[in-house]
Amino acid sequence: MNSSDRPPSGPTGRTGYDEAFLGPAVPLPLPVRPGIETVILPYTHFTVALRPDRRLAASAAVCVDGRGLVEEVSGDDTWAFDPRVPEELQAGDALYRNNSLERGHLVRRLDPVWGAEADARRAHADTFHFTNAAPQSDLFNQGKRVWEGLENHLLDHAAGFDHRIVVLTGPVLQDSDPPYRGVQVPLRFWKVAAFMQDGALAATGYVLDQSPDLSRDADRALIGAKAGAPPPLGPFRTYQVPVSDVAEITELEFGPLPDVDLMPFPRAPEDRWRRLESYDDIVMEP
Repeated sequence: MNSSDRPPSGPTGRTGYDEAFLGPAVPLPLPVRPGIETVILPYTHFTVALRPDRRLAASAAVCVDGRGLVEEVSGDDTWAFDPRVPEELQAGDALYRNNSLERGHLVRRLDPVWGAEADARRAHADTFHFTNAAPQSDLFNQGKRVWEGLENHLLDHAAGFDHRIVVLTGPVLQDSDPPYRGVQVPLRFWKVAAFMQDGALAATGYVLDQSPDLSRDADRALIGAKAGAPPPLGPFRTYQVPVSDVAEITELEFGPLPDVDLMPFPRAPEDRWRRLESYDDIVMEP
């Protein structure tokens, strides 16, 4: 990797996420609960709002230009601390060492990799900061496959709308999240995509659930607690959910997006979260 991609002084001079990327303003989601501190960290084409008290991001926002994506970017995939924040306020390698936890990218390494070659390389390197990671289960199933390909699917949908989308994402940080090695492990993740449709701003919301099946995992949880193992995490389940529900469970402000949600209001409460087994299950019409 070229030293200009990740200079020794860290990601300085980055302009970060552009809230006017689509035209109408789509702000970076920030906590609405009083007293919650965040540190805003701009990178190349994306920004992370770090919660130092949790050592994880509260949210991240990335601009994705489907026309300019660079498919092949070589470079060092080594994770690094962001020197702009004290290391003890970031969840680093110690959290992931010798266990089943994976460093889950919040902003996918492919999403900000567009534009000039130097910018694309720099964006790729920027996604490998611990501030852009959160612990996830190492299980891989259809639910995770759908989650990891959501941006690609939405970019295909946006092909007729200038090939641009904004993706907001992060862990659902709750006070009840189980602690492990000084970090509370989130059991759910969220994603909200915004794009232009028929000349107007539109959005869809999603949740990835890795909560364990407590009836199945009770014994493993007890053994793990004694052995210092991470909390048991269940198989990934991906849902399309109302953007207003994402705002409620995360206690983040999503600006205009709940009002332009393409998911129709369900008739029954049990239908409010739509489990996705494939991309065909996604609702993209108001």
